[in-house]
Amino acid sequence: MKLRWSRTLTLLPALALALGLTAAAPAAAHPSPATALAGDAARRPSHPTVRSGWNNYSCKPSADHPRPVVLVHGTLGNAVDNWLGLAPYLVARGYCVFSLDYGQLPGVPFFHGLGPIDASAQQLADYVDRVLAATGTSKVDLVGHSQGGMMPRVYMKFHGGADKVNALVGLAPDNHGTDLDGLTRLLPYFPGAKQYLDKLTPGLSDQIVGSDILNRLDEGGDTVPGVHYTVIATKYDEVVTPYRTQFLSGPDVRNVVLQDLCPLDISEHVAIALADRVAFHETANALDPAHATRTTCVSG
Repeated sequence: MKLRWSRTLTLLPALALALGLTAAAPAAAHPSPATALAGDAARRPSHPTVRSGWNNYSCKPSADHPRPVVLVHGTLGNAVDNWLGLAPYLVARGYCVFSLDYGQLPGVPFFHGLGPIDASAQQLADYVDRVLAATGTSKVDLVGHSQGGMMPRVYMKFHGGADKVNALVGLAPDNHGTDLDGLTRLLPYFPGAKQYLDKLTPGLSDQIVGSDILNRLDEGGDTVPGVHYTVIATKYDEVVTPYRTQFLSGPDVRNVVLQDLCPLDISEHVAIALADRVAFHETANALDPAHATRTTCVSG
């Protein structure tokens, strides 16, 4: 029994780190004050991101950019650290930008996206309604990283979001789950490991290929009518594997691989959302396709 639990505890950190490598590093790099204040800007008017131009609930969308953009962080991310690159990039281009925390677990500050994905989708539903009310708009555009690129599909399919979303842009989204380069296939060989994940970090279990929520999500097709989908992936993704499982099928879908646009781009799962200007430019193109410009290796 002692050996069995030793193996289980050896496997769990690897799974947690691999599934959660979305914003853990930047959180450590930016511990204060932004991380300490990450949360719901609607209840915290002094939220530091307001001073940076995002999570500003007095922002009114312009004629050029008529919909607010809601940023949805990934596993172990939060409303601030995940978006220190992309949020200012979009604000500088005239967008009203908002970000939320979701999937919080009791006693785990700053590192979110660990709760059940279905519950997280309801949190997104509530947040989108708040943004729509504040901005006086009828639809939002969603941009999500990793789990944050997949979970909005649960919101749209099961929580009434289909009529409230114009576009979904996923940066390295685990749309069809991940096998972590085969690591998740080892779970049956570590008795108790899967049950441990299910109980303590259900948001991790929900992202493994073949989970109940992913199976329900895939039934009837990948997309819902009326929403424009863009997936931006990198072939160097080490978390959502194989990387092509990120792609969606269906009408009004565009699947993009960074290296098809810039062969020299070496961004992996984390960098694609934090600092990749090619990914940022493709995101801007997806949000405003009528004024899209060619993406190059020096896109700004």
